[in-house]
Order: sequence, then C-alpha cells, then structure tokens
Amino acid sequence: MNAPRHLALSLALLCAAASVNTRAAGTEWLSYRDAYRAMIVFDKYGRPKNLLQNQIQLVPVRKGALPEHIQLSLQLKGSTVRLPLDAIGRAVFPLLKAAFDENAPLLIEGGAGPINFRARISIVARADGVYDSAELRAACAQALDYQRYTGVSGRASACVGVRFVYPREGPAPQLRLRGEGPLPVALGAAFPGDEHGAHRIVDLRFDGQGGAGQLLAASPPLAIAPLIE
Repeated sequence: MNAPRHLALSLALLCAAASVNTRAAGTEWLSYRDAYRAMIVFDKYGRPKNLLQNQIQLVPVRKGALPEHIQLSLQLKGSTVRLPLDAIGRAVFPLLKAAFDENAPLLIEGGAGPINFRARISIVARADGVYDSAELRAACAQALDYQRYTGVSGRASACVGVRFVYPREGPAPQLRLRGEGPLPVALGAAFPGDEHGAHRIVDLRFDGQGGAGQLLAASPPLAIAPLIE
C-alpha cells in the first residue's frame, strides 16, 4: 500500500471519529455517513478476512462502562431499524445506500453522557467451542494485516495471542488446552488498550501456551480479541 493512500485512509478514519464525538456530545446521535465511511473499509478490504468480523461499537467518551440499557437504532425516512447491541456495545452495521444518501441519524437511547463509536475487529467464535491453535494464529495474523492496512498497527507489531472475553458476573469461564488444566482467568478490558468496562478474560499466548493442539471453551465468549503487541 503506497504512502499517500495509507495516510488518506488513516485521516479519514480519524476525522470520522472526531466528527461523531462532537455530534454525540450535544445531541446523542451519530451520523450514518461518518459511521459508514469507517465501516466500509473492511468490506472493501481485499485480503483474507474470513476468520474476522467487523462491527460498530459504542463507547462512552468519558472513561467508564457503557450503560446497561443503552439502545441503538437507525432512523430512516418512514422507518426505524433497531441495531441490537451485545454486552460489549457492538452491533452489526448495515451498509445501506438509502441511509447514506439521507445521512440518516443513528439514534442512541439510554445513554449517560456523550457516546462515540469505533469500528471493532474481532475473531469469529466457533459454535462448538473447539479452536485449533493454528486457526487462532491465522485469525490473529489476519487481524494484524488489516490493522496495518488501516494504519492502526505499526510495522513492528506482532500477533502474540488471543483474548477470550466473558461477562464479569455469572459462571466462571472454563478454557483449557486439550490434555491440560484450565487457563487462568483475570479481570481486564475486553480489547487491549480499551478503558471502558471490565470483563473476565482468558489470554492464550502463542509463545509456549498455544503452540499446537486445540483450545476447548466450555461456554461461548462475548468476544475473541487479537493480542497484537
């Protein structure tokens, strides 16, 4: 990717986030066009991404957890499209030409203060809870390539593992490598560098921990985040 294109893409994403931040602070709505420009990048990305998913994530501008009952909807002319949020504030983002042409507002209900958004990449979870270490490595590598494409990660960054994210309350997560004991559970951010909320997390690092074999997850995670350092 040439330098001018790389710079233009990075500036577009930063400007979108800044614009949304200002609007949300005063009116609790987000511009669909701003969100669209950030989210469409993944859709147009031509390199391997089959192990990844891209979602819009709401985050409070001020440090803290997202309100529990917050709701997001797209207000089109004559109709409203509800965008269900998961426990981390993520939703599937519809890429709609009509909404872009209208610059339809993304309405936020139940918020406590200004709300921002980000395009959030994560690893697709498996329904059977069985993860091959080689596939997790490949998924993390796809995430790193995409972050380099968008300018989020520097060239020196490397995939060091993956993070399984679970709710802070409820049954304790049980993850283990086949033939071994359970992996340790800690409290932390769902995604590295995130300051919003705390979850129970299980990190699988590739240097020695997840070199080969399979990871078994007894319950589905809220998210699987790549660990890129």
